[in-house]
Amino acid sequence: METIKLTKKQLYGEIKNYIGISLGLVFYSFAWTAILTPAKVMGNGIPGVGMLIYYATGGEAGGIPMGYSYMAINAVLLLLGFIIIGPRFGAKTIYAMAFNSLMLILMQKYIPTDILGLAESDKFLSAVLGGALCGLGIGICFSQGGSTGGTDIIAMIVNKYRNISLGKVIMFCDIIIVGCSYFVFKDISSVIYGYVTVGVVGYTIDAYMQGGRQSCQLMIISKQYASISDRIVVELHRGVTVLEAEGWYTKNRQRVLMVCCRRNEVTAICRIVKEADPEAFISNSPASGIYGAGFENLKSVAHSKKEKKKAPVASVSPNAGEKGQEA
Repeated sequence: METIKLTKKQLYGEIKNYIGISLGLVFYSFAWTAILTPAKVMGNGIPGVGMLIYYATGGEAGGIPMGYSYMAINAVLLLLGFIIIGPRFGAKTIYAMAFNSLMLILMQKYIPTDILGLAESDKFLSAVLGGALCGLGIGICFSQGGSTGGTDIIAMIVNKYRNISLGKVIMFCDIIIVGCSYFVFKDISSVIYGYVTVGVVGYTIDAYMQGGRQSCQLMIISKQYASISDRIVVELHRGVTVLEAEGWYTKNRQRVLMVCCRRNEVTAICRIVKEADPEAFISNSPASGIYGAGFENLKSVAHSKKEKKKAPVASVSPNAGEKGQEA
């Protein structure tokens, strides 16, 4: 059996991923146990089923804790993740499931239900605040390659093969779960606020995931183009394309650098440029989509002849990414 050896950099990356997953699950569990459950406001996924079971079996008077229901239901759904996503994803999902189950059990047991002073007195605020915190926690887990289980596993599987946002898939799956809350609480307001929560969760997930993936295209004009290019490649591991250009007014030949990067890398690139040439000219434009090595995979969105006629596939250079952007 071949032994898999991790480099220090890879090991550090894996540890960082697990820490990120744990942080996201802390937010997620707190939202459920301290905000949504005390207010009897439904939310997303398997924890919502767990909350229904909790109140259906007695609630505060001795109902089955959400953590136990969450673990039991997800144990069945994990098989799907192992088969489709793979063992690496499965390991992180098992960790996330176990950690989240533990957090749900401990927080529901030790955190006072009125810690924020909301409970059932302000269901709308509970729905918005709880949904935002849940969405943030799920978004952090997704960004680190993990999952909170249940409908999240389904969302990641669909997103792997289809260009559909994670939040939309989760929202679709959770509509039925939230609707079932009426049969437990006998209160239509709980259902309505539950849908508010689901909407906030989906919006927050998309905002978090898209915010981290937004890309920019920089055009840099400088006489120090060589040193700037070297520093961007070495320090930021981003490719640089050098374009031949001519100033129409001066008729001078010059070089223009084109750099595609993530939005959070723009500041670092501007710093490098200004340190090398304070007189450099920089143009920063948001890019709606950059596909290729180092960025997003190009997914086919045309599933019919009609769609193909309306939206022909654009040709994208495969070497416009992280280490091979040179034209």
